Amino acid sequence: MGTLFDLSDLKNIRNDMGTSLILIIPVLLLSMFVQWRFRNKFSKYAELQLNSGMSGREVAEKMLHDNGIFNVNVLSLEGQLTDHYNPSTKTVNLSTDVYYGRSVAAAAVAAHECGHAVQHAKSYSWLEFRSSMVPIVSISSNLLQWVLLIGVMLIVFNGPPTVLAIGVAGLALITIFSIITLPVEFDASRRALIWLKNNRNVMYSDEENVQAKDALWWAAMTYVVAALGALANLLYYASMLFGRDRD
Repeated sequence: MGTLFDLSDLKNIRNDMGTSLILIIPVLLLSMFVQWRFRNKFSKYAELQLNSGMSGREVAEKMLHDNGIFNVNVLSLEGQLTDHYNPSTKTVNLSTDVYYGRSVAAAAVAAHECGHAVQHAKSYSWLEFRSSMVPIVSISSNLLQWVLLIGVMLIVFNGPPTVLAIGVAGLALITIFSIITLPVEFDASRRALIWLKNNRNVMYSDEENVQAKDALWWAAMTYVVAALGALANLLYYASMLFGRDRD
């Protein structure tokens, strides 16, 4: 019969956590580097004025219309790097700097978000799959931190692993969602860059296209490290759960 507080369980949890931290710390450092690099690139290209003089809103509207999409509105949104496409309302939401900006960065971001609108119009399977997961992932994200906290406390005090198992299942769902996001984001950037390259009245020079590609590549890397972070977090808590089960 186990005691209320089993020191051997706590020792095993510490060992498993220590092993998992070996994965988490490098991912954390990589994430910090990528975020810094992305913001640095975005700031740099936000200062380079587009030779065509088009604003982010104008770029977005032109890309939508060139793809035969006339039922999607382009809206301005407060905040920085808050740009996104909302398939439920059919709106391309651009942050103020992108909406009014006339820079390489503004054009690249606007075209990328319109890439999602094109995916939606063409029923791109990965986007549809991701969209179907959004409601349950949103609910899981809101409750997950409390489920994991209670689950870990129960494990420490020799309680049942059921709550932690539920938390690990929720983390697995979020990890899958993060991985599915990758092809969606890369494909949106691919569509944006092809359109920009083929529209010399938007981006006159090859240099501007190279700069747009660089900006979107680093933006995509933020999603890669987010997926790696989700996976490392999953392994961290799974090690507690399965390490406890080994006993």
